[in-house]
Amino acid sequence: MYEGQLIVVSGPSGAGKGTICRMLIDQIEASLSISMTTRAPRAGEINGENYYFITNKKFDSIAESGGFLEYAEVYGNYYGTPKQKVQEMLKEGKDVILEIDIQGALQIKEQYSEGTFIFILPPSMGELRKRLTRRGSETEDVINQRIKEALTEVSYIDKYDYCVVNGELSEAVARIKAIIVAEHSRVSHDVYDLIEKYKEEI
Repeated sequence: MYEGQLIVVSGPSGAGKGTICRMLIDQIEASLSISMTTRAPRAGEINGENYYFITNKKFDSIAESGGFLEYAEVYGNYYGTPKQKVQEMLKEGKDVILEIDIQGALQIKEQYSEGTFIFILPPSMGELRKRLTRRGSETEDVINQRIKEALTEVSYIDKYDYCVVNGELSEAVARIKAIIVAEHSRVSHDVYDLIEKYKEEI
């Protein structure tokens, strides 16, 4: 059985990466890894669907036992990707999509460089501010902080394999679907295994 593809999606807060990932799950055969976080749920978020919302004490315990594939502090809260579940899905041949911050993505790349790393950009800083404002969950000071942070995050774009501008949502999703299809056609160890199988059949 071929191993699944790990698809890491990052980008500034408000770039639309969460919406893109949810649409991808509806359109392709892939699983969305659910992260754990110490932050409070936003309006409409459901524990176990959007995130696993846990205490700082429990988060520290999991981190100390090596239970995270990656974890990072973002805006004063902690986020982490449970390791075992992701590894199980990949071994079963399932593609796994990780929607994580840049700190986490760089941790993943150090230990799993064969993953596919995609950076989502907003069409402009003005549009990014509009999207953050429409959320209605952050103060003006927090929005300004996120805009400033977005400029810093963009400087890491060269660490990624692909960049997709999310201006028109459906187009952005289509581009990422095309990237995933292309990645599955890369020459890899799985292909060499298949060639060996051909030889055995002769």
